[in-house]
Amino acid sequence: MSEADGPHQSEPPRAILIALRAMLRPLVAFLIRHQIHHGYLSNLLKSLYIEVAERDFQLDEKRVTLSRLSLLTGIHRREAKRIREQDAIEGGPPFSITLGAQIIARWMGDSPWQGRDGQPRALPRETRGSDGISFDELVRSVSVDLHPRSILDEWIRLGLVECDEDDLVRLRSVGFVPTRGFDEKAHFIGRNVRDHMSAAFANLDSDTPPFLERSTYYGSLPADAVPELANLAREAGQDALVRVNDRAREIKNTAEEGGERRRINFGVYFYEDAAASSDSEATTEAEDDD
Repeated sequence: MSEADGPHQSEPPRAILIALRAMLRPLVAFLIRHQIHHGYLSNLLKSLYIEVAERDFQLDEKRVTLSRLSLLTGIHRREAKRIREQDAIEGGPPFSITLGAQIIARWMGDSPWQGRDGQPRALPRETRGSDGISFDELVRSVSVDLHPRSILDEWIRLGLVECDEDDLVRLRSVGFVPTRGFDEKAHFIGRNVRDHMSAAFANLDSDTPPFLERSTYYGSLPADAVPELANLAREAGQDALVRVNDRAREIKNTAEEGGERRRINFGVYFYEDAAASSDSEATTEAEDDD
């Protein structure tokens, strides 16, 4: 065993190895496409092993010793010490998401910005009448630090809104769901896949699965039937997301201050854990519509 190797570990269950290969295959294909080589991923995994072991496997709330880190992770003590002293890769969601989620939450949830049907109104880009209802005023109601035109241009780039020939701004998505913008899409993928896997692994480790984590699977269907089913899934999924989002917003707006806070994530899975300690992670409920 080399010095970089940790303590001997018995072979894990074959079922887990098979599941890991299935889960990791699309990830590896993605990494190769983006020229993220095995060596970089290996170093990243080592730092994550150290981070998770220190955070989630403490004894009596004491800091995990290097010997215990080596035992838990299989990483040699000297390597664990070096990794522990490195700066971790940190970062919350892009600023456009944090601010954009707040603006869209107001557009979707506050009556001045909604039509009679309860849906977000098409807004004049600039104020035209005495009611002060416009996209510019919507942005200023959340932040006066950024120019509304800059927000509009960025949202058009991300595919969140469209602006017609009458200079009316229409929301294209119920929630902050970019169709373009690599950083923004990467943020959502990281968060949603993380929570989906957290729910699935919690269920795997429990005799009574605590989280919703379901799918409908057919291995052989006529190809010409798939578009219909894809549209049906999109409509049904969007309806479910809107219902859960509306109720969550109602609860959030009427809840009393204080008490424990929990965060949730719902796709065709549901996951919850302790609320994030920073606004950069929590953002707003509009972000949860993706």
